[in-house]
Amino acid sequence: MTAQRRRTERGSVTVELALVVPALVLVLGLLVAGGRLWFARTTVAEAAQSAARAASLARTAGAAAAEGRAAGQASLGTAGLQCAASSVQVQTAAFGVPVGTPATVGSTVSCTVPLGDIVIPGLPGSIQLTGEGAAALDTYRSRR
Repeated sequence: MTAQRRRTERGSVTVELALVVPALVLVLGLLVAGGRLWFARTTVAEAAQSAARAASLARTAGAAAAEGRAAGQASLGTAGLQCAASSVQVQTAAFGVPVGTPATVGSTVSCTVPLGDIVIPGLPGSIQLTGEGAAALDTYRSRR
């Protein structure tokens, strides 16, 4: 009985492996893609906050825009995030508000994250991520 049973189950391990291995590879690919997206979203949000903070410390709107852009790009570079395309925009309209009035500087960071090296069917080649940050200007400091 055992010999006959062994003969009828011959090759079943091969079939099981042929079914299980692709599923495991797909799950592993999804974990890698999920981790990369989580890291990218976090990095873009931190870069936006860093850009807004740097802009809020500047004395003029022109300096705020330049310093905010530089801080946002530096934050993306320091984290090691590879963007196919990126942009940092700083909203400096708050510098036009009279002294004594609360005002906030905002920033928007965009990054196109490539996903082409993760081989998962149906996964797009890249994804566009956007983060926003805000920082308050000192209410009683001069703004020019």
